[in-house]
Amino acid sequence: MTAPTLFEPEAPAALVAAGPRPLVIGLDIALITSGVAGPGWADYFRTTGLTGEDRLTRIVETAATFYRNADFVLIEGAAYSMAKQIGHDEMSAARWMIRCDLRRRRIPFAVVTPDSRTIYATGRARWKDESTGKKLTPKQVKGKVRNEAAGRYGVDFDGAARFDMADAYVLMAMGMDWLGYPLAEVPKTHSRALKGVAWPTQTVAVAR
Repeated sequence: MTAPTLFEPEAPAALVAAGPRPLVIGLDIALITSGVAGPGWADYFRTTGLTGEDRLTRIVETAATFYRNADFVLIEGAAYSMAKQIGHDEMSAARWMIRCDLRRRRIPFAVVTPDSRTIYATGRARWKDESTGKKLTPKQVKGKVRNEAAGRYGVDFDGAARFDMADAYVLMAMGMDWLGYPLAEVPKTHSRALKGVAWPTQTVAVAR
């Protein structure tokens, strides 16, 4: 791996450096089905049948099996428009427990809003049906993110967890892009989403 350098909050992506790339992991954490991804692959895990502290513990422990050797982790943040949803408090706890675990392990991480993830994948946060003019539902937008990610990166996101895996992959791709190791060419209409992320200032390998 290249020698670590200090992050700059607005550092532009650079040309891909020679040598091994940093291991970047994307996490789309949820109470039942969570998506996780790294370069070239995507997976998921479930906590069906668990509740409360048992579920939170399982989420963190399982997520850690994917990121324990990571150089950088991207976590999807809260959707504030859904702040009154059932389980919001527990979801917040899951994210913060993972953040604390990453900090304990000294693994740099960034939290990405759902809107920034959608913009990076599709170019916009809000979409309408071209034939009816009606606003797409959250599930339809997730489908659009999944389709765009599958086409751009050549990764199949299939099955019941396809949206979760695609979301995690886009998060990971954002991290790779910001570090200077873009996985694919992304239009400026999409890459503008990188400016909306609060990137860490901890040291990690960055392509220069």
